[in-house]
Amino acid sequence: MKKKSKVALIVGAGDGIGTAIMRKFADEGLIVCGARRNGGELKPLLEELNSEKLIAHGFSCDARKEDAVTELFSQIEKEIGVIEVVVFNVGANVPMKLLETDTRKFYKIWEMACFAGFLTGREAARYMTKRQRGTILFSGATASIRGSAGFAAFSSAKHGLRALAQSMARELGPQNIHVAHVIIDGAVDTHWIRENHPNYETLKTDQGIIKPEDLADNYVALYKQSRTTWTFELDIRPWIEKF
Repeated sequence: MKKKSKVALIVGAGDGIGTAIMRKFADEGLIVCGARRNGGELKPLLEELNSEKLIAHGFSCDARKEDAVTELFSQIEKEIGVIEVVVFNVGANVPMKLLETDTRKFYKIWEMACFAGFLTGREAARYMTKRQRGTILFSGATASIRGSAGFAAFSSAKHGLRALAQSMARELGPQNIHVAHVIIDGAVDTHWIRENHPNYETLKTDQGIIKPEDLADNYVALYKQSRTTWTFELDIRPWIEKF
């Protein structure tokens, strides 16, 4: 393995969106590194990709912990290759009525959806600014731009993540680092949605649900954009979803 190989790091490589993004970047020829709190859960995907002669690695990392994030980047840069693109995809979509939201729950959701994004983005910038190139992508949600009833904690965290991404884009863009924010406005076809959404079968038949692999195509497209046409915010929803 060449030390200078390009790496795509997906922080928050869950079973739906995160692993779909890993596969798409692997298909583009990048080494993919997936990080989640229990990295062992990535084993089936890693075996699948490696069997196809694609290079993939998995890591256990709590993205809320500064030391863990620092060590993750350091290990990849030293042992695997140059981190060319970073995707922050940690989810914390927990519906919770305001009067049922205690300070511990609010803080935990903020840590996962916003603070962890700061730690990931800052660490990515440490390496990318030295090379004067790179791409940092953040996964947003409907809650990034609209606070709904029962989602005060999640909405505040996602609004914060969007603001972080905006600030980073303005600061790092002149250093040839593309920062973008992806608003995912709609249900994504994941195991949880399949088991819990009352209209799942109808939505799937009508193409009214987001396919993870189609969503992942957009992350690769952002990575491949020319500097003359950088997108900051990509607003994605199935055709059936209301604005």
